[in-house]
Amino acid sequence: MKHHTHPDIAKRLKRANGHLGKVIQMIEAGAPCVDLAQQLFAVESAITNAKRELIHDHMEHCLGDGVGEGEMEPVAAMAEFKALAKYL
Repeated sequence: MKHHTHPDIAKRLKRANGHLGKVIQMIEAGAPCVDLAQQLFAVESAITNAKRELIHDHMEHCLGDGVGEGEMEPVAAMAEFKALAKYL
């Protein structure tokens, strides 16, 4: 299921992907390790934020709205919530 936030999440991931490519170039060029660590931290943060946004959106719209509108049983929603929680 596609959510309204998916295009924004895809943009974030594309930026992170481009940034990761630049980090690889830096490694190959022999950039200082401190600079590499800083850039890798930025890539990691971007991916973590995109993942969090995706999961929160799913919890709100699929699980929350699904239970609220009677499209999903609370027990099934809770099981899915528990499965998602390990990725936060």
